[in-house]
Amino acid sequence: MAFDNIKENTDNIQEQAHDYIEKSASYYKLWGFKVAMKSTTMILKFSLILLCFSMVLLFGSVGAALAIGVYFGSYAIGFLSVGGFYLIITILLSFVKSKVVEGPILEKFSEIFFND
Repeated sequence: MAFDNIKENTDNIQEQAHDYIEKSASYYKLWGFKVAMKSTTMILKFSLILLCFSMVLLFGSVGAALAIGVYFGSYAIGFLSVGGFYLIITILLSFVKSKVVEGPILEKFSEIFFND
């Protein structure tokens, strides 16, 4: 009689363990899907904003180069001055890239992965 009781308890524990494993697997699948979707949508939004900003920057740069070229009487000087401006900006960004670029991106992805 005691063995039957132990056998029933063992079967019950096995069922509960099996249910726990299935529910944990389902939870982590949903969690992974949520994190993947948040990351994907964030990257897509960032890409669209970057594309729009790049178009504005492109046309603004061409306009500025043409305006500078008209002012100095040479389009080459206008385009070289705009190119030099971007070279200076690129050099400055290379010095502060960890604070400006890597830090905020790491912080945002950490927020997505660990705070949910």
